[in-house]
Amino acid sequence: MRVRNECTGQSLRRATRTISRIYDETLAPSGLRGTQFSLLIALSFFEQAPLLRVAEELSLDRTTLTRNLQPLERAGLVASSPGKDQRVRLLRLTEAGRRALQRAYPLWEKAQAKVVKALGQGRWMTLLQGLDATSRLQEKD
Repeated sequence: MRVRNECTGQSLRRATRTISRIYDETLAPSGLRGTQFSLLIALSFFEQAPLLRVAEELSLDRTTLTRNLQPLERAGLVASSPGKDQRVRLLRLTEAGRRALQRAYPLWEKAQAKVVKALGQGRWMTLLQGLDATSRLQEKD
C-alpha cells in the first residue's frame, strides 16, 4: 500500500517515537523526559520569557506547552508569574531547574551520540538539513 510505504507524516511519527524513546530512556536517571529537557534548554536561553515566545521557540501550541510545564512547575524547576499585562504569563528557569539541566546534559550527550552513531554522521547531517527545510514549509503556504 502506497500510504504505508510513502507517507511522510507516518514515517516521521514512527521515527519520532523511536528517537524519543532513546532520549527518554537515556535521560530517565535525571528524572526528566526528552520533551522536558528540551523545554528546560529553551528556557535556559532567556532570563524570563512570555509563554507564547517559548511556545513559538519550540513550535508548540500554547495548550501543549502549558500541559508540559505543569510537572516542571510542580517540581520547582520552572516558575511562572504574570507580566505587566496580566494576560501575559512569564516563564523562567529556577535554580533547581538549572541544576537539573546540568545533571541531565551528560545523559543527553550520551543519547545524542547513540542516535548519531546509529544513523552515521553523513545521514545524520542530511536528516538535520531536511528537518530544517521542513520548518519552512508553513512559511511558503
